[in-house]
Amino acid sequence: MLQIAPAVVTAGEKLIHNQARIDLMMLEQSHSAAELARGDQWDREGYNSPYDWIRFNCHAPGNVAGNYLAVGVNLPRLGQSVKALLHGEIGYAQLAEMARTAEVVGKAFDEGKLLPLAKEQSPGKFHYECMHYRHSVDAKAYCDEQSEQQLNHHLSLSTAESGHLLINGVLDPVGGAAVRTALEPLAQPSGTHDDRKREQRFADALVELASAGKPANLQVTATIETLKGLAGAAAGEMEFSLPISSTSVQRMACDCSVTRVLLNQESVTIDVGRSKRVISNTLRKALKIRDGHCRWPGCERPASWCDGHPCVAQCRLHQAGTRKRAPRVGSARTAARPSVRYRRVPSPTYLRLAQLRGSWTNSGVGRWSGGSD
Repeated sequence: MLQIAPAVVTAGEKLIHNQARIDLMMLEQSHSAAELARGDQWDREGYNSPYDWIRFNCHAPGNVAGNYLAVGVNLPRLGQSVKALLHGEIGYAQLAEMARTAEVVGKAFDEGKLLPLAKEQSPGKFHYECMHYRHSVDAKAYCDEQSEQQLNHHLSLSTAESGHLLINGVLDPVGGAAVRTALEPLAQPSGTHDDRKREQRFADALVELASAGKPANLQVTATIETLKGLAGAAAGEMEFSLPISSTSVQRMACDCSVTRVLLNQESVTIDVGRSKRVISNTLRKALKIRDGHCRWPGCERPASWCDGHPCVAQCRLHQAGTRKRAPRVGSARTAARPSVRYRRVPSPTYLRLAQLRGSWTNSGVGRWSGGSD
């Protein structure tokens, strides 16, 4: 007796089938949302709007509640699109985008122009095309909307208990595009060894954009013991930050202007020396010409975005990596350094820095005040 094996339904087929059922249920929800909006139940029960009633009673996020109402109210204008949804040619997401576009452009809405695009494109791409359509129908209204977005943008900065800077804000489309354009090149992986997540790369890119390639004018104050990394030394101090580690102070001291400030035992200033560059402009030019880019293996950030280390050009990310993972030249663990040759550029700068350090050691209580560039 022959037995017919049951058809195997793949996970993808299940997803498509279930999503079609969900789309139909959401269409039904839109019918009910329109009926709710026409009635007064939401008002009698003490809600500000049908939108709020749906959010609280249906446990729906704001965008879902808005889609229910937009589709439900505009169903009479979306006859062809509803048929396309019933035949599986578009999804509820495309239908909701059509409804929101109809709300904005009003009587000028032409379903026939957008439906072919909805059938061919993903919801994200279709949203992009609907924005073009809105501009073509009423450029002035579209411009007024973007002007309103520019007035309503904001950015807030706050410091967490741990010292982390918390950034929260909203930018208008033009301003957001400018920021993305500046950050995207810096947020690219720096090589096959770069295991940072995209969010981490964007955070590093923002810091690099703000501080690399041009003076950042950060005022850092530390004792000579902190600069030397001696045990028991206090942390460094910097405006808008909690106390910073000696390692961070040393990294910034590689390329900065140094000012010697002498204090007595009562912390009263008794002498302030002149500001001196650790990396002179001449040496910086020599590093840029010689190295061309960050010398960390696989990193191609241009030299203009790098700091002096001071014997080699390195971007801010890999300066921290060098201090964490790579020992100094001449130590017993030199073999653990990345496979790249560092060549020192003879310069009087190092002699001057050594003299400064010697004078600090021999002259009372010293504090280093460096403006990191």
